[in-house]
Amino acid sequence: MILSTDDTPGGELRLSAEHRDAETLRRSRTDPEAFAELYDRYFGELHRYAARRVDGTADDLAAEVFLIAFSQRGRYDPARGSIRAWLYGITTHLIKRHRRAEVRGYRALARMSAEPPSDASDERLVARAAASAVRGRLAAALGRLSARDRDTLLLVAWAELSQTEAAAALGVPVGTVASRLHRARRQLREALGDTNPTQEVFSGKEFRNERA
Repeated sequence: MILSTDDTPGGELRLSAEHRDAETLRRSRTDPEAFAELYDRYFGELHRYAARRVDGTADDLAAEVFLIAFSQRGRYDPARGSIRAWLYGITTHLIKRHRRAEVRGYRALARMSAEPPSDASDERLVARAAASAVRGRLAAALGRLSARDRDTLLLVAWAELSQTEAAAALGVPVGTVASRLHRARRQLREALGDTNPTQEVFSGKEFRNERA
């Protein structure tokens, strides 16, 4: 997945999924076992998102998201956004407990990527070392973002929420999401020497693997 902050419309498929999720949640209020459908549908992606941000605690964090969602399912208001956005909002709230660990992870990756290997002799090794160094600078830049800007950026770039969904997840106006994204992208560009942060080298998959 490319690290991008474009707000792509969801279209009919996303709307259909939202209706399906809302119906599942509605049924779960009288048939609690129906909630397992939402767990099966979203646990994997929420776990992957949490693991990218706070390695080592994703299992517990993702499980807690669904415990909270289950206990609060009677209070969910569809007017405030989709079920998926609601779940990411809970996830973001729980990640706040791990802010220091998240930033330490970015700093550690930046240190590991700072020096290219001394034996990088052929073109492929040189290119790989250069890409690692760039990802290291990206990690350092993410660690320097404010928590609010980083939450917003990664919900759009890694969770692939639209700006509207990110606003619902964070409980802020869409205009606030847009301004945070603009500020975060500007800071990343400056930190990366005006390199485009939407290039393939900044994909969430590659970045996650570099941290692993």
